[in-house]
Amino acid sequence: MLSPRIRSTFLDFFTSRGHRLVPSGSLLPPDPSLLVSNAGMNQFKPWFLGDVEPGFPRATSVQKCVRTVDIDNIGRTRRHSTFFEMLGNFSFGDYFKSETIAFAYELLTRHYDLSPDRLWITVYEDDDEAERMWRAVGVPSTRIQRLGAVDNFWSMGVPGPCGPCSDVTYDRGPSFGREGGPAVDSERYVELWSLVFMRSVRGETEPGGGFPVLGELPRTGIDTGLGLDRLAAVLQDVDSVVQTDLLRPTLATAEELAGRPYSPVDREDPDRVSFEVLTDHARAIAFLLADGIRPGKEGTEYVLRRLIRRALRHGRRLGIQGPILGPLTASVVTNLGPSWPELLHEAPLIEDLTTREEESFDRVLHRGTHLVNKAIRRALTTGTHQLPAKTVFTLYDSHGFPPDLTIEAAQEAGLTVDQTHLNTLLNPQPNRT
Repeated sequence: MLSPRIRSTFLDFFTSRGHRLVPSGSLLPPDPSLLVSNAGMNQFKPWFLGDVEPGFPRATSVQKCVRTVDIDNIGRTRRHSTFFEMLGNFSFGDYFKSETIAFAYELLTRHYDLSPDRLWITVYEDDDEAERMWRAVGVPSTRIQRLGAVDNFWSMGVPGPCGPCSDVTYDRGPSFGREGGPAVDSERYVELWSLVFMRSVRGETEPGGGFPVLGELPRTGIDTGLGLDRLAAVLQDVDSVVQTDLLRPTLATAEELAGRPYSPVDREDPDRVSFEVLTDHARAIAFLLADGIRPGKEGTEYVLRRLIRRALRHGRRLGIQGPILGPLTASVVTNLGPSWPELLHEAPLIEDLTTREEESFDRVLHRGTHLVNKAIRRALTTGTHQLPAKTVFTLYDSHGFPPDLTIEAAQEAGLTVDQTHLNTLLNPQPNRT
């Protein structure tokens, strides 16, 4: 099943069950606590908190999302994406757990024709009710696992609505990893759909990484997210998300530019990683530019600039000598433009901006890559397995080479960097260029 039909099947299912179809919000969120839209519920945050009265009790959407928290996993796993489309259904005090679970099971098994025997479920560690409801729709207890807050308690990552969640995962088979369910191997048992039972309000992140739950929401709600990329990979029976119809044309463009084919077989092959980073980032860059975000030094603008620079570095690693991002983003526009008209509308601007940013950074990249590789070779000969923070700082301060790219190159070579020392050298608010 190709992505247009995956989208329409989802939306038809929920609109026929009384859900209002809501357009995707922009990747530049109205919430100042977020740099980019990272979930389908972002635009509904005031509704969940009770700050705004919902205009309807049920909604469904296909939301454009960008998440950079997993940026280092791109190319390292088969399932992570920087940009992705989140299929979602939402309830604002209307229905809760039992209906949500029944909807999810019916849609996956009867409309997407996924085998019930390959579905595994995770629930929050003390959520007896959710486990009972999954058993009621037909999932045996042997394929339901209880996990802690890290895996099964969801929030936006900032203060706001939160709650326990139940995730639907799909067993891709022994060639993808170990037996034992999602608690054992998240590559084999890939998470497809997260069902969040909104009931609480979280506070600021604490030093240890956790957060306090401040109280209850004025009414319970439902927020779900089904990743289009991951479902497409399963339904199209391909190895990773870059091989789906969503990204395969862009990957083919990268192969043409590099003059050689991509091979998904060796998961440790640095060329495979570079192909996947390049393909993934090109899509994210095109969508961010189409939503009016421009490369810059701070905030959301720096998110975009960082993606552009990472993509260029991996493109040059593949030996691509000519323009990279222009042809790649053009393939994104051609492939996904029919589903996202803003891409078609902004196509000339996307090409112009990527070309200018590429020309500007190429000079820094050419000079800096040589110096970074020299510093890495010197560090490897010392046997300390660490690239000095002072070296990272000097490469940035004297030559303009971004610290995050130096750190990434060091990690690829098996070296660490003292991030605390580096932050001290850079100061709390680095003057990024």
